[in-house]
Amino acid sequence: MDVSSGDLNAPHSMGTTIIGVTYNGGVVLGADSRTSTGMYVANRASDKITQLTDNVYICRSGSAADSQIVSDYVRYFLHQHTIQLGQPSTVKVAANLVRLLSYNNKNSLQTGLIVGGWDKYEGGKIYGIPLGGTVLELPFTIGGSGSSYLYGFFDQVWKEGMTQEEAEQLVVKAVSLAIARDGASGGVVRTVTINKDGVSRKFFPGDTLPLWHEELEPKESLLDILSTAASPEPMVS
Repeated sequence: MDVSSGDLNAPHSMGTTIIGVTYNGGVVLGADSRTSTGMYVANRASDKITQLTDNVYICRSGSAADSQIVSDYVRYFLHQHTIQLGQPSTVKVAANLVRLLSYNNKNSLQTGLIVGGWDKYEGGKIYGIPLGGTVLELPFTIGGSGSSYLYGFFDQVWKEGMTQEEAEQLVVKAVSLAIARDGASGGVVRTVTINKDGVSRKFFPGDTLPLWHEELEPKESLLDILSTAASPEPMVS
């Protein structure tokens, strides 16, 4: 977006990397944390994995406003659905609600979403809802601007019957690869693991992620300076 031209309504790029992976017993969702508006990083530590119910989460990409309003509507409808049925919603019901809102408003929304969760009927499930409102049940799916760099990687390394540890390592490795290659993805990596035992969230700071080809080690960063600097002496009146 060229602010100097004065056209604040000009289209601008929005970048993200979101991932959903099934494994033997549940699902793992992952995302980076950079919210960008063209060349400007609006938020470097955003949370793009949003809770819909106790057992279903959604990964958001595209327009932050669009994805947040869809998530809010779906969360409200699922809450009413749970009260009426007296039991938690299934992942398929949540994905179809997202699909319904996305399709009916396809000319207004600019968002791609991944719904993942676990229920007692079908176990762990991943659904991709790209632009336009199509719903696709997949063993794994990726979205956002960083996904362009990951299709070949997933074709090679993904396999059926992975353990939870293998799936979590795959998601973190994939998001870190997208961060290295995609200028619109960055920050930290957040993951959410959902299975019959519940939900666990994990956080991976940027300095713990693997470095890829031509990436440089951080030197004399602000965190290093702050951690090694001596504490200031207290003021004495």
